[in-house]
Amino acid sequence: MNISDLCWSATIDELKRGYVEAEEYYICLLCGKKIEKGIVYPRESILYEAEKYMRIHIAEEHRSVFDCLMQQDRRLTGLTEHQKNLLQLFYRGKSDGEVQKEMGIGSASTIRNHRFILKEKERQAKMFLVLMELLKDKNKRSPGYLPPHKTVGTVDDRYNITQEENGKILVKCFPQGTDGRLKTLDIKEKSKLVVLREIAKRFEAERVYSEKEVNEILKTAYDDFVALRRYLIDYGFLDRKPDGSRYWLKGEADGMEERDVDRKKELKLQYKEMKTEGGVYQIKNIKNQKMFVTATPNLRTINGRKFSLKNRGHKNKELQEEWNQFGEDAFVFEVLEVLEEKKEGYFNKKDELEKLEEKWLEKLQPYGERGYNKEKKRGKSKRTPGKPISG
Repeated sequence: MNISDLCWSATIDELKRGYVEAEEYYICLLCGKKIEKGIVYPRESILYEAEKYMRIHIAEEHRSVFDCLMQQDRRLTGLTEHQKNLLQLFYRGKSDGEVQKEMGIGSASTIRNHRFILKEKERQAKMFLVLMELLKDKNKRSPGYLPPHKTVGTVDDRYNITQEENGKILVKCFPQGTDGRLKTLDIKEKSKLVVLREIAKRFEAERVYSEKEVNEILKTAYDDFVALRRYLIDYGFLDRKPDGSRYWLKGEADGMEERDVDRKKELKLQYKEMKTEGGVYQIKNIKNQKMFVTATPNLRTINGRKFSLKNRGHKNKELQEEWNQFGEDAFVFEVLEVLEEKKEGYFNKKDELEKLEEKWLEKLQPYGERGYNKEKKRGKSKRTPGKPISG
């Protein structure tokens, strides 16, 4: 399993959680999958916002960040297979005695010594990171090296490329800019790697192309598009089916075509099979803890409420003003309770929703400094008689 190139620029905290936040998406560092913000995703009759759904994706597709990183080879982790096996057992909470029995090596004291060695490796890694950061701060002219592309097999001298060298090669080979045409392919191996890496950016991640589509893209870069296509495959940037019917960025869409079709079908089926459930939800301002509590006969309309706020059309003026002031990222949508509908006997959904809403209003008191709701006058109904609940 290949990790995303974004890993190289991610912080330690971002690597630990397994994803980064962009303007419109949450992006998985382990596979590059994007989950769009502002969309509610259904799963097992529960609606999830994008960030929470990204955590579910990581758990389902990768088990955990730890498990995924442990699958990377030694050139990325610096760990021997023996050390990996030890770490996996430690991660599972095995005692020294249990590790010794499972691996069949030495004694419990031997395992303790291995723990000590790994701890030393951690301390050395921290020290090395600090030294490199200090070096960068002290010497701004220190060359920054371009990390090898993630699908490279063996790293050799061809990959010893600084950011400065990379820039010079691109200027020389693409005189009209990197979106323009390539001057020549008759260049040194190091330069060829730089050029191919840049041309690979013209393809979208997680998209499958026909050979005709690949050729059309490559024609914009170089006349001999057949040679260029072959080089992209040989150097590990593109992959294809044996019959040449499908192409994709290597490591980005391996098995993606079938997997994504199945996943889209599954999500569409889940969405169709979901009952139109009513309930109570809140829109909470995490900056000042104020909340807006309301009921809706259809919890799927939560996404519509978010859309109306983004387009400055929500009926609650105070909530809309603070949304405009603090921004979308300051608010979270949370289902407080789903209405349980009786299958037998008389059941008035509208009345039961009103009761459920009153229960949560009483519990949370989202009035004044605590929230955006308007407190109803004593003895009068909050809603206009006959007016449907709309959330």
